[in-house]
Amino acid sequence: MNIPSPRQASTLFLKLVLILIGGSVLAFCAYFFPYVWVGATKEWPISAYVLYPGLICIFATIIPFLFALLQAFRLLQYIDRNHAFSEPSILALRTITFCAVAMSVLYWMGMPLVFALADLDDAPGGVLIGAAFASAPLVVATFAAVLQKLVRSALALKIEQDFTI
Repeated sequence: MNIPSPRQASTLFLKLVLILIGGSVLAFCAYFFPYVWVGATKEWPISAYVLYPGLICIFATIIPFLFALLQAFRLLQYIDRNHAFSEPSILALRTITFCAVAMSVLYWMGMPLVFALADLDDAPGGVLIGAAFASAPLVVATFAAVLQKLVRSALALKIEQDFTI
């Protein structure tokens, strides 16, 4: 029996967490999307020109989210293979950055729905919470971009060191 090293055990745990997150998001969307799409016009007195484009934008964020999870899974595989400082890992980090920016843009495009729902309940904090959700992926994008630059500079140092020896 092959016992994993502590580094492989931690990446295995992170891979399981990514699978759990992706599965729970898919299960939530499979349950919640039909309910919202069919029951929205009955329960929410919002016109369809605000409701449906907003719902499309909000549910469209699932695609870049799951793609970013896939790239994070690939990044963990590169770490397992001792290829953390390589071009594919830089590409995975860049893709995660683009996915996070795409999620933020889609959330901001769905903000008229949040504004209309907040206006229905006369809740001024609803718009603020919606703006926080729309801006949260930008934090991930910034972190991934910084990490991408660090990995790129470490790769350049590694290549320079390989040439000097």
